[in-house]
Amino acid sequence: MERRDIDLSVSTYGVARKQHYDVVMLPWGATEPHNLHLPYLTDCILSHDVAVKAAERAYDEYGTKCMVMPPVAMGSQNPGQRELCFCVHSRYETQCAILTDIVSSLHHQGFRKLVIVNGHGGNNFKNMIRDLSLSYPDFFIACGEWFKMAPVAEYFERPGDHADEVETSAMMYFHPELVQLSEAGPGNANGFAIEALRRGLVWMPRHWNLVSPDDTGIGDPSLSTAEKGRRFVEAVTEAYARFLMEFARVKRAEDLYK
Repeated sequence: MERRDIDLSVSTYGVARKQHYDVVMLPWGATEPHNLHLPYLTDCILSHDVAVKAAERAYDEYGTKCMVMPPVAMGSQNPGQRELCFCVHSRYETQCAILTDIVSSLHHQGFRKLVIVNGHGGNNFKNMIRDLSLSYPDFFIACGEWFKMAPVAEYFERPGDHADEVETSAMMYFHPELVQLSEAGPGNANGFAIEALRRGLVWMPRHWNLVSPDDTGIGDPSLSTAEKGRRFVEAVTEAYARFLMEFARVKRAEDLYK
């Protein structure tokens, strides 16, 4: 059932203007291939659907009212991805301009709390948020990747990190009609040859055409099920709902610290 009071993608001004919102949620994804079996907009779809379900739980369980904005499809890509048809790379400046315009609009309208629900690992908002926190010191912005809100190892047998068992199972739970599992590639991936890069001690972007030369996936999706997706999404949205309740109580910066 549509929740027009919490999902701006289906809401109307007549509904939204009657509500008091404690927190605004902003799903942010990307436009990129997801192996051969998931939609290009998988990161947008999942970040949005997780945010809506989390907002439902936050209100039903804690009385915290959130509005979920439409997902942003402008994601940052790695070398070797822009060569893939219809994969769109958005520069830092582009993403920063989008986020700045959203924050400026929301702040002008009286909102003071924003949670970015990130669905794309290539996105990084930390420096943007630091800058915006100086420009809007009374506006609190939090950000996290939805798939890190619960321990994946407790729910999946062979998790990867792109179009894998995690994303595929979550999509099967939310939108089974959009998943063509029989068409999926194996998601075989090459790792870094240098140990420090492999262990994450040193970072550099992965060349996607060298990491995943066959199907763009990283991680075997063949064991995915809607039930695994349901269990994981339930854990993720439970964690989000509690955070939203606690975040909504913050009135000033001092409230964030013990």
